[in-house]
Amino acid sequence: MILLQVITDSTTVSTVVDGQSISVLDLAVRGGIIMIPLALMWVIAVYVFIERLLTINKAGKVPDSFMNTVKDLVLRGDINGARMVCSQNNTPIGHIVGKGVQRIGKPMENIEKSMENVGRLELYKLEKNLVILTIIAGVAPMFGFLGTIAGMIQTFFNISITSDITLGSIADGIYVKMVTSATGLIIGIMAYIAYSYLNAQIDKVVNQMEAASADFIDTLHAPVK
Repeated sequence: MILLQVITDSTTVSTVVDGQSISVLDLAVRGGIIMIPLALMWVIAVYVFIERLLTINKAGKVPDSFMNTVKDLVLRGDINGARMVCSQNNTPIGHIVGKGVQRIGKPMENIEKSMENVGRLELYKLEKNLVILTIIAGVAPMFGFLGTIAGMIQTFFNISITSDITLGSIADGIYVKMVTSATGLIIGIMAYIAYSYLNAQIDKVVNQMEAASADFIDTLHAPVK
């Protein structure tokens, strides 16, 4: 009878089979040199996800009173006051609306074009380094499969040398190398999930940017108080 048990505490995570155990750390070490680039990919993916998540969350935090204050100042003709309010709001919405305020007095098409250009630049800043997650999502599984194939080649090479074709000798070489495939798949899946989640958060910020731009343009069409 084979008993599989995962033990999780502050010191060990292991798999128990018929009373024998091997820790996850031992599996990682025996996985071979391929585990090194996989570990680097994991560290990079985690760093990029956390850094982008903090940046995107910060970009979406705009005070509810921001647009009302800017619109009120513009309608009263206090352009300098509106510029000051925008400069104090270091977010994509603050930058877009601030550019629109700077262009007040010019043709409406020029104002809208300037705001669109700033919007594209802010979107680029939000999407910065996201491509790294897509690369890791595609490359990590392939690295994992490469490690498994290399392990199988080594196993069959040893068999050709020793002529030992017992089940134990074959399984001992293959099951360890399968760790690289599992690790690569896990990293790839997590990177893809992280990429999709960040894209969803960026879409929310973009919607806020578009709503703020439309609101500001409508304000410019309103009569000055």
